[in-house]
Amino acid sequence: MTRECHVRFWERVGVRSPGATRLPLYRQTEIFAREGVNLETSTLSGWVGATAAALQPLIDALAAAVMASDTLHVDDTPVPVLAPGTGKTKTGRLWTHVRDERPFAGSRPPAALFFYSPDRKSLPLRRQGVRTRGPT
Repeated sequence: MTRECHVRFWERVGVRSPGATRLPLYRQTEIFAREGVNLETSTLSGWVGATAAALQPLIDALAAAVMASDTLHVDDTPVPVLAPGTGKTKTGRLWTHVRDERPFAGSRPPAALFFYSPDRKSLPLRRQGVRTRGPT
């Protein structure tokens, strides 16, 4: 879903902040409260978890289709992650797996998957037994 779609969704429910889609749930509950909607963070957490569970079959199907590609482009982006109990952050990795066969006259549409891992050792491709070529 594009950022514009996210912003339109939040505007429809009364949140008009451009950065609303990146706010932690506790901040979103504060914004909703200012608009007269009382939601607990646990309620929003439940909705996020239920949505993730409902989307899991779609994610699994997309992952199978992307990982079955003969050509797979992979990149990792370092992201700061809170290290509980230390008051500091550590560096996690957001892995992007892209299937784009258009330059090779492929018939399948482009698709992308995102995975998180706590470090470079946990490369999702290695866990799935995919052969790699190039820097890892």
